[in-house]
Amino acid sequence: MSRKIIRYSDCFKRNVVSEVEKNGLTIQQARDRFGIKGTNTIQLWLKKYGRNHLLNKVVRVETKDEINELKQLREENKRLKIAYAELAIDHKLSEKVLEKADELMGLDLKKKYEQALSQKSKTK
Repeated sequence: MSRKIIRYSDCFKRNVVSEVEKNGLTIQQARDRFGIKGTNTIQLWLKKYGRNHLLNKVVRVETKDEINELKQLREENKRLKIAYAELAIDHKLSEKVLEKADELMGLDLKKKYEQALSQKSKTK
């Protein structure tokens, strides 16, 4: 299934851009009025014909403090990820040591430890 490609004349494109500029139409209104199906078509025409000021733009204003805070938060996030990874490795290692001890001693130390913890929590 192929898409139908619609070609617009240069005159038509300029007319649409002119309507957007003169009448203050939004891009969606211009698409509806002229029956243009492409979502980026008019934006491309606005760029092509030098009407970039009519495009919706997002402008972020950041102070130096905000930039520094963002940098610090990223560094902290990196440190926390490393710390988490180290703790996860330690936990996994402890589990393996406990499993090996269970195997060598023929006991279920993990189960006994969990029972002792639950009894302590009941007495509190």
